[in-house]
Amino acid sequence: MDNQPLPADLTETVECALAEDIGTGDITAKLIAPNTQAKAQVISREQAILCGTAWFDEVFRQLDSQVEIIWLVRDSEILRPNQVLCNMNGQARALLIGERTALNFLQLLSGTATQVQSYVNVISGTNACILDTRKTLPCLRTAQKYAVRCGGGTNHRMGLYDAFLIKENHIAAAGGIAQAVLAARHHAAHLPVEVEVETLEQVKDALTAEADSLLLDNFTLSQLREAVALVEGKVKLEASGGITKESIRAIAETGIDFISVGAMTKNVQAIDLSMRMQTE
Repeated sequence: MDNQPLPADLTETVECALAEDIGTGDITAKLIAPNTQAKAQVISREQAILCGTAWFDEVFRQLDSQVEIIWLVRDSEILRPNQVLCNMNGQARALLIGERTALNFLQLLSGTATQVQSYVNVISGTNACILDTRKTLPCLRTAQKYAVRCGGGTNHRMGLYDAFLIKENHIAAAGGIAQAVLAARHHAAHLPVEVEVETLEQVKDALTAEADSLLLDNFTLSQLREAVALVEGKVKLEASGGITKESIRAIAETGIDFISVGAMTKNVQAIDLSMRMQTE
C-alpha cells in the first residue's frame, strides 16, 4: 500500500500548515546558534498503522532541504510501541521549527489509517468494502483520503464535483428520482450517478431510473437483505447511517457492496508519536 499516489496539493497543504505555525518566525528557535547540528528520532508510543511520511518529509524539505530523513518503516505498515520510525540529521533550528507541524501530519494521518483498518478488520471475510465520506477535516481531505487507502479502505467521491450523489432534498427539488437522474445524465453523462434511498419503493424507482448505484440510508438488516435480493446485482449498493464497529459486521453479511463510515475521518484520535533530539 505504500505506493499509493500522493495528492497533488500536498506541497500547498504543507505550506499552509507551516505558515500557520511559524507566522513571522520561530522566536524560540532563534535561541539556538544557526550552525548547530542535531540528530533526532521519531518514536511510536502505541500500536498503529503508519501514514503521512510524505507530508513529514515535505515539512523539512521546505524548511531546509539539507535535513536528512531515513525511514525505517513505510506507510501502511504496522507500528509497535516504542518503535523508532525514522532517523534524522540536520540543523537544529530546522528540526525544532518543523517538529510540531511534521508530527501533526504524521499523527493525524496515522490515526486515520489506524481507525480505517479497525473497521476493515471487523468485516474481514465478507465481500463488502469500507468507504470514506466527505466528513473530513477542512483542507485535509486529500490527505485523509490517502490515509483511508493506507488503512485498507476505499475512497468515495472526492467532493461535490466528481460524482453525483442525489439525496432527499435533491429529489424533492428535482420533482422525483427519475427527474433527478435524467438531469444528471444530461448535465454530465460521463460521471457516475448514485441515489440515496430511504425505502424499498425508492430502491425500485432508482432501478427504473437506471442509477449507477444506491445509497441505502439507515436501512434495517432485513431491509438491506431485501434490497440486495431486489437489485440482483444490477447496481452496487452502499449502506450508510449511524454505523458502528458493533453493527458493521452484520451489515456486511447482508451482501451489501459498500459500507460508508464518516467516523473514520471525522472522529480521529491522533497516534502518540514523539521526536527525540540531541545536538552534536
